[in-house]
Amino acid sequence: MMLITLKLEQLGCPSCVKKIESGIKQQAGVHAVEVLFNSSKVKVDFNEKEVSRETIASVIEKLGYTVKNR
Repeated sequence: MMLITLKLEQLGCPSCVKKIESGIKQQAGVHAVEVLFNSSKVKVDFNEKEVSRETIASVIEKLGYTVKNR
């Protein structure tokens, strides 16, 4: 298990939170996702044998958001 925190560009609205959480949760190996709207951070608890940090960052970017600390 691995816990990472990714910093995003400013989130535009609270509905962005649900969009990002849903997208990440669909990945195999992801156990928990928490998007912090006010600080524009995403905390992800995942199994690094099933999914990588890069894959998670790519999912976020495909949804239209910029990850500052890939």
